[in-house]
Amino acid sequence: MQRRSRGINTGLILLLSQIFHVGVNNIPPVTLATLAVNIWFFLSPLKPLLSSCLSVETCYQQKDWQRLLLSPFHHADDWHLYFNMASMLWKGINLERRLGSKWFAYVIVTFSLLTGVVYLLLEFALAEFMNEPGFRRNCAVGFSGVLFALKVLNNHYCPGGFANVLGFPVPNRFACWAELVAIHFISPGASFAGHLAGILVGLMYTLGPLKKIMEMCAGNFPSPVHYPGQQYYFNSSGYSRYQDYYPHGMPGYSEEVPRDYDAYTAGLSEEEQLERALRASLWDRGQVSV
Repeated sequence: MQRRSRGINTGLILLLSQIFHVGVNNIPPVTLATLAVNIWFFLSPLKPLLSSCLSVETCYQQKDWQRLLLSPFHHADDWHLYFNMASMLWKGINLERRLGSKWFAYVIVTFSLLTGVVYLLLEFALAEFMNEPGFRRNCAVGFSGVLFALKVLNNHYCPGGFANVLGFPVPNRFACWAELVAIHFISPGASFAGHLAGILVGLMYTLGPLKKIMEMCAGNFPSPVHYPGQQYYFNSSGYSRYQDYYPHGMPGYSEEVPRDYDAYTAGLSEEEQLERALRASLWDRGQVSV
């Protein structure tokens, strides 16, 4: 697993273009920091991909547990970085404003570690159940597992509506599962267990005990904030927006909230952006030798 040597990182340029279209001042601080960390590690990786990717063999058998921290923030190529961080930008704006920055940071850290642990458990179980040691060597890298967990949260807080998955309308509550299958139909080399781990972690938070455990361990962290002045609604593209009933914004909260995502999504929903990026990535892989 090696990052391709490229003259122009098209995906990185496109990602930076989207960030500046939204406006750095309009991106909540934890979301912006997460984007910055991932971009930084892409440009200046702490370790080569083979030394930062996550597998049962390297973590459990070789006791290289630092990979749990490194793997979410390293990406295989610029397109991998692009569609992960474009998704993070959209999810972060929605969720951080709903949960508050401190709790959202807590969620990001917890999900980053826990998705790695669940991924290792899934791969270990597959290796044992199918008697196939190759699953122990499957090495995953990237932020997409965390993003699947965040998508479960987003759909939990904003129920109803439909997502567009490969041109088919899918109820939001099933969108994660449909995207799990769709991504591996479009890009079979993606980590199915890594994405599934993210969904399971998200469900542990929304339906299981994870949220309560986090609240007990939070100490001085504030609990998730719900602003009564916000009402979520959905358009036919399947992504959520919200309208503010306070005529001058939230009391004590003066930051402007971008109301129109079309400026940086070209009118596409998140799922449509993901599909386009995946297809572009596959085309690019066919044109450039690895």
